[in-house]
Amino acid sequence: MKYGKTDCGLQYAVKKSGKTVAYCALSIKCGTRDEAGYRPGIAHFTEHTIFKGTEKKSAPVINGYLDRLGGELNAYTTKEEIVLHATVLREDLKKAADLLFELATSATFPEEEIDIEKGVVADEINSCKDSPAEDIYDKFEEMLFAGHPLASPILGTVASVKKIRRNDLAAFVKEKFVPEKMAFTVVADIDEDRMEKFVAGLAGKWFPGASGYEESCQEPAFPGNTVRSGKAAGFRPSPARFDKTVNKKNHQLNCVIGNLAPSLYDERERIATILLCNILGGPASNSILNYRLREKNGWVYGVECTYTQYSDCGIVAICLGCDRENLDNCYKVIDTEIRRLQSGLLPPSKLAAAKKQFLGQMAICSDNGETQCLAMGKSLLAYGKVLSDEDSKKKIENVSAEEIRDAAMKIFDRDSLCRLVFL
Repeated sequence: MKYGKTDCGLQYAVKKSGKTVAYCALSIKCGTRDEAGYRPGIAHFTEHTIFKGTEKKSAPVINGYLDRLGGELNAYTTKEEIVLHATVLREDLKKAADLLFELATSATFPEEEIDIEKGVVADEINSCKDSPAEDIYDKFEEMLFAGHPLASPILGTVASVKKIRRNDLAAFVKEKFVPEKMAFTVVADIDEDRMEKFVAGLAGKWFPGASGYEESCQEPAFPGNTVRSGKAAGFRPSPARFDKTVNKKNHQLNCVIGNLAPSLYDERERIATILLCNILGGPASNSILNYRLREKNGWVYGVECTYTQYSDCGIVAICLGCDRENLDNCYKVIDTEIRRLQSGLLPPSKLAAAKKQFLGQMAICSDNGETQCLAMGKSLLAYGKVLSDEDSKKKIENVSAEEIRDAAMKIFDRDSLCRLVFL
């Protein structure tokens, strides 16, 4: 793998894969949390409308540009990123890469297309509200991050999206879509040296005359809810604890239990938290909550413990759906298992097995070229480098039983743990 930075500040990473399918992505350090001064939801709406026309291509041409080659063009928005990505055959990689940069630098946002897309996004917002599992998580984040930009929903609201105008989109892109906030990544069967030169050419073509500056990876402050003194400084759960039940009159009850957690930059705590969440409620059927709540008792259809990492904090959430009569049983099991993790150390054999399982999951996941390509972009934007598989493996293997116990004690502290229930 090769990674670096062009003269204009664009970061890049290129990895040879040995497969006929090629993946490329343009990741932009700009998401929902960066909407100050704009309508809520503009980041996500920009992602939608960026495909609706450029200075050289109409929306129909863009939509069919890679499709006719058997490829795919897509995008997504998070609270901290907008990512444009493409999957094509190896021989079409340069066409796909050029298209991603064209979309990011010369979108025209035709008025008629904007009006049409407002209806599409409104349907997406309403569809999310019709999905209790999605709706409750969005509401949980909104309550947990109250008063902070991370509280804003990615999709915005129907009312806010309706008010977005062409000039708003153009101003947002001009301010945020700059090369020093971008990372271009490639996973393909290509010569890495030649691809480096191609990326430099792309940067010169689409950002002529631009000269980048050193983009800081230092995390921003999280007002009121965390205490830190630099990277890896640790965290303190939010004092704004809540325990709320909302009657949604749904067939299934949904519940989220969680708290603030380490950020992308809290290195030791972050790695321990990743392993803790996988042990407690990872995707495997033998994770503690999957086994106790689903496999053994059949109280839930699904349960998971997720960990989302942001630049200044994170969120750990246990999410489940069950019948109302099973909720108290679920609470008791969750509480018992959390207290067990807090009160004692994992035996060496169980800790070794947990690490082996997670490393296996990582290896299988990273075998997917698209996943690898997108992860490379996120790593570049966060750290200015791409960690090797060997580095990641060492970080997991170095986690101690004490660090897992400490993470459980901080995150699942009873005095700050939050809960939201949709009946």
